[in-house]
Amino acid sequence: MMRPLLPVRQSKIAMTKTTSFDKHVTEYDAWFESHRDLYSAELEAVRSFIPAGSSVMEIGVGTGRFAAPLGIPIGVEPSPRMAEVARQRGVEVVEGKAEDLPFADGSFDFALMVTVVCFLVDVTQAFREANRVLKPRGTLVILAIDRESDLGKQYIRRKEQSRFYRDATFYSVGELEALLTKTGFSDFAYRQPGETTELSVREGYGSGGFVVIRAHKTE
Repeated sequence: MMRPLLPVRQSKIAMTKTTSFDKHVTEYDAWFESHRDLYSAELEAVRSFIPAGSSVMEIGVGTGRFAAPLGIPIGVEPSPRMAEVARQRGVEVVEGKAEDLPFADGSFDFALMVTVVCFLVDVTQAFREANRVLKPRGTLVILAIDRESDLGKQYIRRKEQSRFYRDATFYSVGELEALLTKTGFSDFAYRQPGETTELSVREGYGSGGFVVIRAHKTE
């Protein structure tokens, strides 16, 4: 493994909720191939929020399915097997978790979290950590399943049958915005990836299953 690009600190919190991802990496990664239209729309929605020329990182980088095509050079990931796939895609991965990021204060202009919040043990602490590692007026972008959407309700109904979402906790956009405000973020904007066979990105939220939320560090 390459040395981290930026100063790091030792993580003190044990990693959790990685067993299913470690055991089923291939199945997880195959979803992006079988849902390529939605995946492309999600990429486009996230890309529209990335500031040009910024230092960027991904929290919960997974197999690098977003970091690699978006040109994000470094990420944090608690699952060793998923981290290895991300490294094969050219992403530098540091072991760690969202609630205790292994980076110095003010290290980045931009941080990304893709379908991560539903798996976190402590969402509030994770947002505090994202705020800490961002520079003043830095940008946090979250792609999440909206609990109040039809898709979110389907996931909730079927979560016991899912290898990955059995222990997930889904949030509404309003709940996420409240937590972000509490942890020092403001100036929210929203995008919705298209969910048809046609790649599309719409403003706002409420009519799609996934939502992309952009927030700025309040400083």
